[in-house]
Amino acid sequence: MRRADRLFQIVQHLRGGRLVTAQKLGDWLEVSERTIYRDIADLQSTGVPIDGEAGVGYLMREGFDLPPLMFTRDEIVALVAGARMVRAFGGAAMARAADEALVKIGAVLPDNEKDRIARTEIHTPMWVVTDTDRANIDLLERSVEKRDVLTLDYRDEAGRSTARDVRPLGLWFWGKVWTLAAYCELRDDFRAFRIDRIASIVHAGRTFKPERGKLLADFYRRMEREIEPYADRQQQRRP
Repeated sequence: MRRADRLFQIVQHLRGGRLVTAQKLGDWLEVSERTIYRDIADLQSTGVPIDGEAGVGYLMREGFDLPPLMFTRDEIVALVAGARMVRAFGGAAMARAADEALVKIGAVLPDNEKDRIARTEIHTPMWVVTDTDRANIDLLERSVEKRDVLTLDYRDEAGRSTARDVRPLGLWFWGKVWTLAAYCELRDDFRAFRIDRIASIVHAGRTFKPERGKLLADFYRRMEREIEPYADRQQQRRP
């Protein structure tokens, strides 16, 4: 992350009048506490009204903020519902980011709209995704971005186990289960893996380069070709 981006993120995390420790900021931004201390000092020297001290925490005084964002009522409901769904069904890092997003949205809303978040009565259960699956979702999401080859210990529906190296391409959520779309090097073909059937994930120690015929777009085209005959038959059966 560029330093300018990190300084911007520190300001974002301090918005809303919350006391935040240097350790927590460092964990979020993946830097040391010493780096956070230097960044805070630099922000304070430029006039950003940050109060606090090392070992206690920091907060930003009111009056330093971006102009209020003008969300419509439906936009606020959509943002809150989306954040709560991610918090309930996403990975652990996604869930934390969703909570942070709600805080930031509330911090920039006009005063007469700030309680809209609390008054949005759209809720989701918090027990659907296990802690193991949450950790795997985060790992897989990062691996898709970094193009890391992964070794999966995968159990099929009958409980049979196979070890295979895969190229992770994308994640799908089907309303109940997550699946990983990947190119399987063992089968030399595309495969979809249910995350709740993955017993373990290990980095294979190498990355992959995009290859024609092995991309997520190729996976989608394969799915469209397989689904099209079924859709045609369903259309023909309609009165």
